[in-house]
Amino acid sequence: MQKLMLVTGGSRGIGAAICRLAAKESYAVALNYLRDEEAAERVARECRASGAACEIFQGDMAVGKDIERVFSEVDEKLGRLTHLVNNAGITGKSSALEKATPETIRAVIDLNVTGAILVARAALQRMAKRNGGAGGAIVNISSAAAALGSPGEYVWYAASKGAIDSLTIGLAKEFALEGVRVNAVSPGMVDTEIHAAGGDPGRVERITPFIPMRRIGKAEEIAATVLYLLSENASYVTGANLRVAGGR
Repeated sequence: MQKLMLVTGGSRGIGAAICRLAAKESYAVALNYLRDEEAAERVARECRASGAACEIFQGDMAVGKDIERVFSEVDEKLGRLTHLVNNAGITGKSSALEKATPETIRAVIDLNVTGAILVARAALQRMAKRNGGAGGAIVNISSAAAALGSPGEYVWYAASKGAIDSLTIGLAKEFALEGVRVNAVSPGMVDTEIHAAGGDPGRVERITPFIPMRRIGKAEEIAATVLYLLSENASYVTGANLRVAGGR
């Protein structure tokens, strides 16, 4: 059976690294992106160079209609989904809570929580045995922020990832007999554009001395953990949350 993985937010950072590694490990890859079609197609070309089928799918994972459309397009172009990486997420502009706008907070919750739940729902409608699926695996991308709280930076983002941790536990139990394993990965500081996008490009240098390993992670290190959890090597692992944070 063909292994078909959808990666939301797959055009950059951790999502792109997951797509590249999945292609090397013989998955067909459905790469979702929001705005940067050029970046998405660049990652897709790299996946195809590894011999994998890869298609890109534009859609805002904070919008229910976009989620349904993307899943329908994946069905049509690549077939029935077997694996999902629920990766799309934003932090919002870094600040203390009282300085954050309601619009920033809502945007983060809409994508990171509501969107992630709806994405998981759509995947399970295709993967669960009771829905005619062959089972599979889901990895939700959480964050070490869920445990650290991100005070003075973005506590709303940390709260959104706490919701992902709860979602992972609940879905793992609900679908354990449906052939679907559900796990999470909680990255710490990783070398991606997310810090600059949050308005705090100096965050990496400021936080690194507080990481026991005294370095930030690479997107490829997160991708390797994700691919392990999706693989048959993790066949008895569900409801787990692997922290990949250099000891922080």
